[in-house]
Amino acid sequence: MGVGHHHGPSVGESGQSPDHRKKLWIAFGITVIIVVVQLVGSIVTGSLALLTDTVHAITDASGLLVALIAATLMLRPPTAKRTWGFRRIEVIAALGQAALLLAIGVYAAIEGIRRLVEPPEVPAVELLIFGVLGLAANIVAIAVLASSRGANFNMRAAFLEVLNDALGSVGVIVASIVIATTGFQQADAIASLFIVALIAPRAYVLMRETLRVLMEFTPKGLDLAAVRRHIMELDHVLDVHDLHASTVATGLPVLTAHIVVKDECFTSGHAAEQLRQVQTCVTEHFDVAIHHSTFQIETAGIAAHEPSAVKHN
Repeated sequence: MGVGHHHGPSVGESGQSPDHRKKLWIAFGITVIIVVVQLVGSIVTGSLALLTDTVHAITDASGLLVALIAATLMLRPPTAKRTWGFRRIEVIAALGQAALLLAIGVYAAIEGIRRLVEPPEVPAVELLIFGVLGLAANIVAIAVLASSRGANFNMRAAFLEVLNDALGSVGVIVASIVIATTGFQQADAIASLFIVALIAPRAYVLMRETLRVLMEFTPKGLDLAAVRRHIMELDHVLDVHDLHASTVATGLPVLTAHIVVKDECFTSGHAAEQLRQVQTCVTEHFDVAIHHSTFQIETAGIAAHEPSAVKHN
């Protein structure tokens, strides 16, 4: 019986993660300023749109704080008790942010609908001032995080936090202009519902993708049936079973399988070459490159004595 483990040398593949904490600290500081400014503005104006955007900004700030904590933990090296270190903390952090956004969206939607029927009077000029201040600060935060937004779930969630908050500020500004020029007070409630429309899809997508990782679903873009067929085409391979693939964290897909080969592979010494071919196969021939793989090379006799419950993909 032969067992092989394969991994590549890059940062993302070795269980380490790039350090994005400086950018997160800057974005967090800016977002805290936005929270203070918009909170004062919502009290002064009584605007639901500004209040919704303020609560959104509070969630952004807490989300960025969680992202900072996650980014710090992700840099801790693996240990005997934590073989992948804290890499998956970025997924858990992103899931928490998605849940918070969903809760805020539900509240804002209910209050927004109520205010469509009974709109309070909102001072347009003050609303415009606070909306512009919020947008300006968000633009700076977006510029800070933009270059790292695709690094991992954690950075993606952080970037989306400030991007959607910026769009919320745009909604506040538009509402203030409409109120000032037409006196249509419902514009404030409509702007809050616009912010909800930004929050809900984002929360859904982020929650769906993080749950896929936590449930250890097959990595997106990887066809396990195609992987099995490709391995079966290799010389001397009789069967492939217990084929599993999952994602530990962003950029860290893993794959395991039992490969049944002819008995003579062990007597001829071909088993080691067989293992190398399988590793090369999963690393180079698919859209999702698997740099962390573990294969058990075995004979048909050994496979026959394994528990039948685990012999299927």
